[in-house]
Amino acid sequence: MSVRRRTVAVALTAAVLAGSGAAQARAVPLPRPEAAPPGGAAAVLAGLTLSQRVGQIFMVGGPATGVGSATNRAVSRYHVGNVMLTGRSHRGVAATRTVVQGLQRLTTTSATGGVPLFVATDQEGGLVQVLTGPGFSDVPTALAQGRLAESTLRRHATTWGRQLRSAGVRVNLAPVMDTVPSARFARSNPPIGALDREYGYTPERVGSRGAAYARGQRAAGVEAAVKHFPGLGRVTANTDTSSGVTDRTTGRHDAYVRPFAEAIAAGAPFVMMSSAYYPKIDPNSPAVFSGKAIRGMLRGDLGFTGVVISDDLANSRQVRSWTPGVRAVRFVRAGGDLVLTVNPATLPAMYRAVIAEAQADPAFRAMVDAAALRVLTRKQAQGLL
Repeated sequence: MSVRRRTVAVALTAAVLAGSGAAQARAVPLPRPEAAPPGGAAAVLAGLTLSQRVGQIFMVGGPATGVGSATNRAVSRYHVGNVMLTGRSHRGVAATRTVVQGLQRLTTTSATGGVPLFVATDQEGGLVQVLTGPGFSDVPTALAQGRLAESTLRRHATTWGRQLRSAGVRVNLAPVMDTVPSARFARSNPPIGALDREYGYTPERVGSRGAAYARGQRAAGVEAAVKHFPGLGRVTANTDTSSGVTDRTTGRHDAYVRPFAEAIAAGAPFVMMSSAYYPKIDPNSPAVFSGKAIRGMLRGDLGFTGVVISDDLANSRQVRSWTPGVRAVRFVRAGGDLVLTVNPATLPAMYRAVIAEAQADPAFRAMVDAAALRVLTRKQAQGLL
């Protein structure tokens, strides 16, 4: 990032943290491909076919105990560049590393252009911890983590991150930056509060502890993906299992957005979008499909230039009224970078829809290129290119 662009981003983030009207900046344009380091991610992008570029903007799921044929085919046939380990594995670090090494062997020249995979998982803690067993700590819930001093939590998060990296996992879909209003309301908040996934009940507590977690992961060489922007702490249903999930309170400059700004200021390179509706932000689209939420708030107000990842667009009941292909295209058009489809069965339809749209619309193809470049730039930062 240029000095000027970094200065603008920091200023915008600071304005949001302060609750200042200065944060009401116009949305900034998406980063241009030529902004990448010469000879690095941009050179790799230039060498990829359209099919391989589209593959880089997808992440498919596969069981952590041993990824199956559908996920393998996603990489080999559909050029997918990113895999999420799902379910539960109690086999430990060494066994997970074997699974990841098997996946990385699929990244041939014809599949991904030789570009290694980003392998991700959910390792938040508590009930949301995919990887356990020898070499992995039993990570406490976010609510318990939130009671620790920032320095202590950062130190623990570094340890947990080193365990992931040792297993070959470079992206952790954590921390949760959603603020639940109170302990009492938590019982009515199925996706976050009911599972103790919140760091506390104020934006200040959530922001400070979530940022500490993100810094610890970064110190371990793991990419933290903060979620679920602009927040799921006020909803009363789960987007995974319900439709029409709506937050009627959160607005564009709401205090509950501040934890995300803190995490971005701490260097978090990934942000996951919520699939809920936010009428005060965009009355027409859920956040995951909203240019107002992604380009206007996340990229504009908060100055985020990293990778925007969707929440799961395969099994979520919230997005079921759209076909899989439309889901993928709408997310990319809104400014998203990485389509997460936990169920690889939906991948072919999504992939074909994005290919067709890119071939028909030069502007959309430029969006695909910009998204692929952001993913490749993070891979370069991880030493994978």
